[in-house]
Amino acid sequence: MASDQAVLVLRLAAPLQSWGGPSRYNRREAQPRPTKSGVLGLLAAAAGRSRGTPLTDLLGLRLGVRVDQPGSLLRDYHTVSDHRGVPLPSAKVDNKGVQKKTSPAKYTGVTQRYYLQDAVFTAALRGPLPLLQDLEHAVRHPVFPLSLGRRSCPPTGPVSLGLRTDDTLDGILASVPWQASPHRRRQIRTPHVALEATVENPAADDLVDDVPDTYDLKTGTVFSRRAVQHLWVTLPTGRSIPTESDRAGSTGAGGGHDPFALLGW
Repeated sequence: MASDQAVLVLRLAAPLQSWGGPSRYNRREAQPRPTKSGVLGLLAAAAGRSRGTPLTDLLGLRLGVRVDQPGSLLRDYHTVSDHRGVPLPSAKVDNKGVQKKTSPAKYTGVTQRYYLQDAVFTAALRGPLPLLQDLEHAVRHPVFPLSLGRRSCPPTGPVSLGLRTDDTLDGILASVPWQASPHRRRQIRTPHVALEATVENPAADDLVDDVPDTYDLKTGTVFSRRAVQHLWVTLPTGRSIPTESDRAGSTGAGGGHDPFALLGW
């Protein structure tokens, strides 16, 4: 790696995360891993940037993400109504900027919002060393509160895992220790675990639409594409290889036999 380049490593963990995609209005999806738009938004908030601040310097950062703990999908069935029993306002406004009433009258609004619960990710961003030094300091001393996709999803524990200057994105994702929570670690009985990862690579064939042009609410965000490469990395779990006596003991009543251990479940 060139001496003027570095990689910022982040641990993204929380009870709830929601990395949105192109979904809008009454159904808000959650992507299975952090998006570039969401991660750059976290960095911009940490640095105290306003929504209208240009993103030119951040868009050049290359992103890699490792799924340390996939979590599970949660659906929030959400209803909204006016306590006075009057129709809800629509998204349209009149010439004075006042919201119009729904027509025909709508008294209850229904939305479905999706979240990832109990998930943990390792994210790595490669770019110029001075920029990443500033961003790493900002993540440790954020100006605005940090969130993992939505404001209702604050991170758990320290976010920054520090700067690296000695490896590539895929090399770092293969070397940073497994970041899964303690209860997930207890479920794994094997000495190694295979983790899914994606790395931004202009030569790759898979395209994802998650590169924002702005976070300005007045103009709205338009997403462009980036190419990503999918790979698997194998990391030590800290478990030793079970002996024959361990295997024999695990088959008894109340033993620790786990039929899915070899699958990494």
